Amino acid sequence: MNVAKWLLLALLALPIMELAVFIAVAGAIGFLWALALVAATSLAGAMVLRHAGGNHIARVRVAMGQGGFTALQADSAGTLTLLAGILLLIPGFITDVLGLLLLLAPLRRALGVLLGLKPAPARADGVVDLAPEQWHQVPDAALTDRRDNQREHQ
Repeated sequence: MNVAKWLLLALLALPIMELAVFIAVAGAIGFLWALALVAATSLAGAMVLRHAGGNHIARVRVAMGQGGFTALQADSAGTLTLLAGILLLIPGFITDVLGLLLLLAPLRRALGVLLGLKPAPARADGVVDLAPEQWHQVPDAALTDRRDNQREHQ
């Protein structure tokens, strides 16, 4: 049996396994506590997707605008963090454990190397280089333009 068939079988069996694990956890800690735990992890997944996944989704949009996925360079941190948020968002304890494991940086790096995802290049000075289409200036009315003040004093 090839990998695709095993993956399909696992995806089809996942809801049954999730239900069995939920029943076991609910029997151990109570139904309402188990339900609250599932709701809390789903909320955590939404927050992970909103915080960390938003930047990655923006990069995907820019890459799609440039002509498809060939322009997209997947980095292990962004891709696997996005996957962790999706797994946490799905109700169930098995997907929650997998999502929480993906949030651990050493495991995420090891899995990224195993899958052949390229890590984002790190700069020692903390500067992030963006292509011109990846950013735009938003004027802030609360900030004054110091250049005008300097011109007046000259």
